[in-house]
Amino acid sequence: MKRILYLGLLCLVTHLGIAQDTFSIVALDEETGEIGSAGASCVEGAAQLGGVILISDIIPGRGAINGQATVCIPHINLENGISQMEAGASPQEVLDWLYENDACIFGTNEDRQYGIVDFDMDGNPRSAAFTGMEALDYAGHRVGANYAIQGNILLGPEILDSMETRFLNAQGSLAERLMEALQGANVPGADSRCLNAGTSSTSAFLQVYQPDDEAGTPFLRLNVAEAATGVEPIDSLQVLFNNWVLTSVEELSLLSSISVFPNPAKDYLYIDNPQVDALQLNLYDLNGRLVQSERINGMNQRIDLSNIRCSGIILYQIMDNEGRIQTSGKLFVQKTD
Repeated sequence: MKRILYLGLLCLVTHLGIAQDTFSIVALDEETGEIGSAGASCVEGAAQLGGVILISDIIPGRGAINGQATVCIPHINLENGISQMEAGASPQEVLDWLYENDACIFGTNEDRQYGIVDFDMDGNPRSAAFTGMEALDYAGHRVGANYAIQGNILLGPEILDSMETRFLNAQGSLAERLMEALQGANVPGADSRCLNAGTSSTSAFLQVYQPDDEAGTPFLRLNVAEAATGVEPIDSLQVLFNNWVLTSVEELSLLSSISVFPNPAKDYLYIDNPQVDALQLNLYDLNGRLVQSERINGMNQRIDLSNIRCSGIILYQIMDNEGRIQTSGKLFVQKTD
């Protein structure tokens, strides 16, 4: 007997007789060409299938599809949608094709939910989403120029609204914005069947492809296949993400001639830029929120840190005028009493 998933929030229907749900986002970055997805779901036994990440597939440099609500394993509708995208179909054309050519033997085309983004031939972003009339309440989606957010069996529309608001207001890389979107659903019962456990879900993921990445080998892939009962998987994913950020920025800093000192810093930070090019300094907290931004126009420039009121680790990025990161790293700020 085939295993079936009711995802959208993930609904897993197997011999165990479990039914759960899913919320997710697909998005792209017009400036970097990055494409990513993130999602979470409440389902026991998700680790057996590799986690809720199975709802998502990405074509580097082209686009991404999340397929949830009732799905078959293997995820035939997702595979067919990716094939249509590879053949040149737009997000809306992919949705129309999937509706007319539904290939999952369980449920109907009205049980499905999809979010799709891609770049057109001129590099412009496109997006589309679909929520079938038989997807379990609350079910819906939110679509913007470069993103699609969707979920079913949610507590209510506020889950999608919060995800969208956090994504749109977040600063930083696409990965940071996707992580922030997931945090928008980090409330008990966001996936309503996890309400009694006091978590949003049981499984969560985040992945980002850069334009030149090989299929199946993303720049970033983090996956909490299944958290222990009562453990919040989005929090676990955030820890993995923070560790990844710290490791990545340390490696990048070794390649740059730009100096950032002292470390630890107190009230001031100095930037020594031997090239004397105009640069942009951005300071972030460990949740990826922008806390300060400054222009750098010369050597040994002093940066006032008075806006940072608490001691702790912050992350910095220094970019050129075209948005390319020249150096980044972590900095401990020790505020005076």
